[in-house]
Amino acid sequence: MDLLLTIFLLLSFAAWLWLLRVLKPNRKSANFPPGPNPLPIIGNILELGEKPHQSLAKLSKIYGPLMRLKLGTMTTVVVSSPEIARIVLQKYGQVFSSRHRVDAIRALDHHKHSVVWLPVDNHWRKLRKLCKENMFSVQRLDRSQGLRREKLRSLRDYVTECSVNGDAVNIGRVAFTTSLNLMSATLFSMEFAALGSAGSSEEFREIVLGIMTLIGKPNLADYLPLLRLVDPHGIFRRTRFISRRSIRCGTDTTSSTVEWAMTELLRNPEKMWKARNELRNVVGQNEEIQESDITRLPYLRAVVKETFRLHPAAPLLVPHKAEEDVEINGYIVPRNAQVLVNVWAMGRDSSVWAKHDVFMPERFLETETDVHGQHFELLPFGGGRRICVGLPLAYRMVHLMLATLISSFDWKLEEGLKPEEVDMDERFGLTLQKAIPLKAVPTQL
Repeated sequence: MDLLLTIFLLLSFAAWLWLLRVLKPNRKSANFPPGPNPLPIIGNILELGEKPHQSLAKLSKIYGPLMRLKLGTMTTVVVSSPEIARIVLQKYGQVFSSRHRVDAIRALDHHKHSVVWLPVDNHWRKLRKLCKENMFSVQRLDRSQGLRREKLRSLRDYVTECSVNGDAVNIGRVAFTTSLNLMSATLFSMEFAALGSAGSSEEFREIVLGIMTLIGKPNLADYLPLLRLVDPHGIFRRTRFISRRSIRCGTDTTSSTVEWAMTELLRNPEKMWKARNELRNVVGQNEEIQESDITRLPYLRAVVKETFRLHPAAPLLVPHKAEEDVEINGYIVPRNAQVLVNVWAMGRDSSVWAKHDVFMPERFLETETDVHGQHFELLPFGGGRRICVGLPLAYRMVHLMLATLISSFDWKLEEGLKPEEVDMDERFGLTLQKAIPLKAVPTQL
């Protein structure tokens, strides 16, 4: 029955589109960005594939850094270069500051309450100001350092126990639990989950990853509005079901970054040695890292930046929306177009980065490139007016967790796996996760 209704709606929708094309005059003067020819009704949806960030990166090699696709009825413009990203996020930041809100977000009501998805209005400004001044300001974060130190000690104790027992550590799971507790300690002065307790912690992690995958997954109902009546992929229903089992808190992407960083360091043991040696020289052997130490650890910061470059947590950022027609480099980005910034493609652009496919933290020792939205070749937290409000906390957490994992422990891959054999496949969603979890055995030094 659902299939017949879907077919009927598609045929009706096709007829409606045909009438619009016949009755509506063409905008001959409009010079839209180049892009692949769309199919009837569905447009270029099939070209997204299972990993849209990679598919769009390949298409940008053909059609350029400002590219247009038709996803159902929705015009989508993809940005794939730092120069165009600067124009979109900085020069025309006000025009592109709205969000395109996918169906899964509506299922969670985030379009009404979340600072990430709200339109830029007075409510959004007040909420963002509250977050910046009362949650993520330097003064507030400095005052709560002691709480985060406790959680890092718990992480260190857990890894020590695994070392004694010869147990492998699931890096993604441990990083998720620790980042959750670091965030909850900072914001609520409480712990949400216990390390080593696979039950509630792992269940909550799967809930969060499930939601982020559904939000980021291409959904016909987003591009063909009539299909929202039947929810063809079941994304709206599944998102609402999953969200009932979870608490309403911001999803933390730091665990993904830590897992990817550890993956790259295990694949490049000499880089891990350099990072550990720096920690010992600056912080001291077996000493706890302090948040004030981060500025004195250039190689550790370079490792994190290189991880952001190759494995951005949000590969397409959060979708933007054009509030009016804008001309960029001679092309018109039309009003209501969805705008995606492919930071994954920008991080692997051979015209920007030498040896673009090689993990090489040393490149950041020779440049002042930072991750705070001023250098558009590296935008892990976005840029412009909608830059991630939680950046100050996330930045500290990534460095603290990574330093804790490598300062006092050597690591080897589980079951004698060789570094070059590590699976690097990705799991696409709003955040980019490692498809196969990283598991490694620690040895205390």
